[in-house]
Order: sequence, then C-alpha cells, then structure tokens
Amino acid sequence: MDESDGSPRRPAMTPHLPVDAQVSYLLVFPTDATQLPQPPERIERLKDPPYFEAVDVDIRTIAHHVVDVGGSAVALRHQIYDGLIEVAEGTFTLPDALSLDALQVKAQVQAALRARLTARSPGGDSQLEEYTVLLVKPIDCPPDEFIDQHGQALARFIRSQREVFGPHEMEDILTSRVRYSDQELTLVDWEGAVVIAPSGDFQSDIELLKIGNYQLLRYRLLDQAIERNLKVVSQHLAEGRRPPLIPNRSKRVLQEALEQRLALMLDFEKTDQSLLLIGDWYTAKLYQLIYDEFYLDEWKAVIKNKLESLESITQIIQDNFTFSWSRFLELMQIAGWLLLLIGYFVLFFLDLRAYQ
Repeated sequence: MDESDGSPRRPAMTPHLPVDAQVSYLLVFPTDATQLPQPPERIERLKDPPYFEAVDVDIRTIAHHVVDVGGSAVALRHQIYDGLIEVAEGTFTLPDALSLDALQVKAQVQAALRARLTARSPGGDSQLEEYTVLLVKPIDCPPDEFIDQHGQALARFIRSQREVFGPHEMEDILTSRVRYSDQELTLVDWEGAVVIAPSGDFQSDIELLKIGNYQLLRYRLLDQAIERNLKVVSQHLAEGRRPPLIPNRSKRVLQEALEQRLALMLDFEKTDQSLLLIGDWYTAKLYQLIYDEFYLDEWKAVIKNKLESLESITQIIQDNFTFSWSRFLELMQIAGWLLLLIGYFVLFFLDLRAYQ
C-alpha cells in the first residue's frame, strides 16, 4: 500500500530490452520436392565440434533469399530434411523486442510467413510445426539475472500471449535452461526459446532446435499414418466377421497392411535412431533439453504401442486369411466328392438301363 494516500502501489514495470534483438522463426512442414542438390550438408558451426559426425540426417539447402514482409526484411533459408520435410528458417530484426507492440509485429510477420510458406505444402497448415527463437546478443548482466528481470515479458514472447502469467506458469516456461559459459545461456520451452550469446553464436543452437521440430513432425506424421492403417484393417475385420469363400479381398488387405506396417516400422526406426548427439557435452545436453520439452519420448512410446497394435491386427487378418484358404480347400474337396458320387449314380443308372 502507498503510505501517502492509502491506494495500492502499482508493481514496478520491468524495462524493455534496451536494444533491438533478432527473431528466428522456424516453420517445419511436409514437402514433395523431387529435385535436391547434391551432396548432403553437414551441420555447421556447432560449439566444440565433436570428434565424429553428430547428426545422421540428410540436410540439403534449396534456397536462401531475403523477402519483405510488412516492412520487415526477413532472411529466409529453405532446407529439406531426409527428402521428406522442409524446414524454413526466417530471421528478422525486432526493435524493442520485449514490448507489447513488438509482440504484435512478431505475430504479423510470422502469420504472413506461415501463409506464404504453407501455400505450397501438400499438407497445408494442418501438418506443420512452428517455433520462435529470440536471439539476444548484448546484455549488461549475467544471463540468469536477465531472465529473472524480464521474466514476464520473455514468457509473453515465448507463448505469444499478452496476458500476465502466474508464478507457476512462469516457472514452467522459464525453468529449462542450459549454459555454455557464464555469459551464454539457452532457455527452451515447448513453443519457443531464448538464446543469449554475446558473441552472436546463435546458429549452433538453432540447428538443434530445427532438428527437434523436424523429429516432432516426423512422429506426428507417423502417428497419423498408423491411425489410417489401423482404420483400414479394423474396417476389414468389422465387415468380414465370417471368412469369405474366395479370400481375394482378404489377401489384398493383408498384403497392403503388411507392406505399410513394414514401411512404418522402418520409418519409426529411422526417426528414432537418426541422432547420435553425444559427440560433445553441450550438444548432448541441449538436445536432451529439447527432447524433454518437446515430449519426444512420449511420442515415441505412443507410436511404438500403436505399431504393436497394428501388428496384432494384421496377425488376426493373416490367421483369418489362412483359415479362409483352408475352408476354401475343404469346400473344394467336398464338391469333388459330390461330383464323384453323382458320377457313380449316373453310371449305375446307365448300367441298369443297359441290362433292361
């Protein structure tokens, strides 16, 4: 309370970021690109490069240009990951980056970029991941102190909200941090990140955040593909409660289910084993933080369970198909005996007429 007039004292306002900062906007979506440059690239500018190849992902840059979006110059870099996913990285300067006005500018630029980039995506805007990274270079205090001082504004930036966050929400957003040195820090959240690097070495962290978003989208697409496969085989089981006499349709459904399950299993193994981020301590620690914040372990468990369910259902179809063929052969055998019996009766009556 204000002792002079008894009115409630307004909370002290945290000053905005005193300098312009940069924003790296990541948009990850499926692509049907067929012509890719050769050869694949290696991840560049990793801190403390490891003694062996850190990432087993095929990465190829297809374009690098600058576009004007609502008066903001955006440097766009387009890359194709494993020939399946396009990762677009748009970098632009954001004046007074932690102000509410800057929050609106950021939202407008990102919405325009999203509309432009997803217009040529086969999945539209329903199959994508987007992520925002605030890149901070000059600060006049230790990184942890900077985050504590600007916590509310940073939380609004990361979650793209104008509302005030409570203590528990603030803790959830601002807790996951990894430090490369006393002056360098990266904060990772589900929807965005903050990278503080006085030397301007941002790209190494951005590369890992791109890989994390790529892997998350791969898991999502796998989950959707398994769901479609499960729906098809489940419908077949529901329609075919009694084994068909001639099991051509069962054979076709079984063959398609087995082929798709094999492709899904190989895709899952590729996604699960594509990363060997243990070459240096910082890369491994940062990626583990990204892995946890993106809930990739939970996605992996869900997909593994669905693959097991798909295997069980395809086994039921296979058993049903085998039984159908056995039943078909049994019916053919019975039909043969009936024809033979009819033949005996015909011969019997012919012989009987011959004797008369």
